[in-house]
Amino acid sequence: MFADRLIAATRAHGPLCVGIDPHAGRIPDLFGGDTPEGLENWGIGVVNAAIGKAGIVKPQVGLFERHGWQGMKALATVSAAAKEAGMVVLMDAKRGDIGSTAEGYAAAYLAKNAPFECDALTVNPYMGLDTLEPHVRVAAETGKGVIVLARTSNPGSADYQARDMQGAPLFARVVESLAPMIERLKGDTGWSGLMLVTGATGPDEARQLRTLAPDALFLVPGYGAQGAGAAEAMVGFAPARNGGNRREGGCVNASRSITFPKGASNANSLDVWSEIVATAIDQAQDDLNQTSSAR
Repeated sequence: MFADRLIAATRAHGPLCVGIDPHAGRIPDLFGGDTPEGLENWGIGVVNAAIGKAGIVKPQVGLFERHGWQGMKALATVSAAAKEAGMVVLMDAKRGDIGSTAEGYAAAYLAKNAPFECDALTVNPYMGLDTLEPHVRVAAETGKGVIVLARTSNPGSADYQARDMQGAPLFARVVESLAPMIERLKGDTGWSGLMLVTGATGPDEARQLRTLAPDALFLVPGYGAQGAGAAEAMVGFAPARNGGNRREGGCVNASRSITFPKGASNANSLDVWSEIVATAIDQAQDDLNQTSSAR
């Protein structure tokens, strides 16, 4: 099951998730620049730099999609390379639609032999539970995961997610409604492959969500470039269920701070670039591991 694979990855390496976000204009010429080929080469470079240092990656679909079908081909290649390296792949596409359209998204990302190979897919729940059901059903059949937006890290998240709904914020009501799906995707570790996005920029909300969903994994954005520190990012994690000395319960995403660190854009060789990025990954992982070991 997806939850067991992700927990195994965090126990082996730590909670860092390496975000593969090919922002426009930021792909070094060393890889081919902001072209489909450049995205593919750079994405594979990030995967290679993370091997042995992080067990989870998260490609951002929209930043590949802007290059049309060639960009999506690059996405498929990068994702396949990460899977070949034994990594857990979280596909950040934030899909959400009804009926046969949702079935199409599930087939594209979560079905057996899906063209965009991954372990879990981000989905938007705000059209209702019927939009999530096709993803959860396919995930249960294939041992994959579904990552539901709960309390996101962007400044505008409070516009809707924090609105009062009969004494509780909307994001809390959403998570309450997910309880049966959380149970359906539980793995042998006791953690569920129904994962929740809960931003590091809202630690109080993360505590609330952990109370509401004690078995749901968390995907935590907002660490690093968005301003949150390791302590804020790890607030919603819990003592390891295998008796280990780390806290667990999900992963913490970092993208720009580790894939575009100082000096990387000007690197004059692949070896130099790889060393700079690998060092940034090590530093972020060490930062999170030190916090996760605190009792």
